[in-house]
Amino acid sequence: MNPNNPENRPPIAACALHPHEVWLGFKQLLPISLFVIVFGLAFGLAATQSGLDGVSTVIMSALVFAGASQFATLDLWGAQVPIIPLVITVFAVNARHLLMGATLYPWIRHLPATQRYGAMLVVSDANWAMSMQAFERGESGLGLLLGGGIALWVTWVFGSWLGLYFGNAIQDPVSLGLDMVMGCFLLAMVISGQKNLRLFVIWTVAAGAALLAWRYLPENSHIVVGAVAGGILGAFWTEQNA
Repeated sequence: MNPNNPENRPPIAACALHPHEVWLGFKQLLPISLFVIVFGLAFGLAATQSGLDGVSTVIMSALVFAGASQFATLDLWGAQVPIIPLVITVFAVNARHLLMGATLYPWIRHLPATQRYGAMLVVSDANWAMSMQAFERGESGLGLLLGGGIALWVTWVFGSWLGLYFGNAIQDPVSLGLDMVMGCFLLAMVISGQKNLRLFVIWTVAAGAALLAWRYLPENSHIVVGAVAGGILGAFWTEQNA
């Protein structure tokens, strides 16, 4: 944000979505998207073993596009699917997207509705983090948001489809350390981003709250607790008051 801009409005250039920027964002996120194929393989295999047919598996990946919650739903899948627990589980795992949308709102609110909601359909951790870094530098991050999201979405769906037939090749990506790829990437985004006392305290509070919830509260609740704790502190401790 520009400190000389009292209303904290994003630059006009950051509010425009150009096809060329979308293509550049797609190419920029494609390397890390290749790791998503591995988890797609694992999900396709797990879905098959849980009794889902191939068409349902691919449709789920295409429409839901949320690996962690999709894996969580497989634990609840069976002859009789408990709808309410399934909905609660998916919401808990993906609650962080509420805060992602809130942080992106100042940058996408001026877009036409089709572009605005189209970009939000493919928001995930990686393209959100990179686009927010671009916004903080005063650059347009919308190409990263949409183009990068498309790259992640395509590779996730493709990986899920491959998993139906070749999932046995990588049954346990965790054993190969591949589960750390996205975590390390997001940590690198945080470390290389804007640095000040306010952000340090917010991240520390969020991490501490998440760890406590992971230790003492039900499974997956740490995601919601950490996001809400950091979000509330950030909402009350604004940059103007820092």
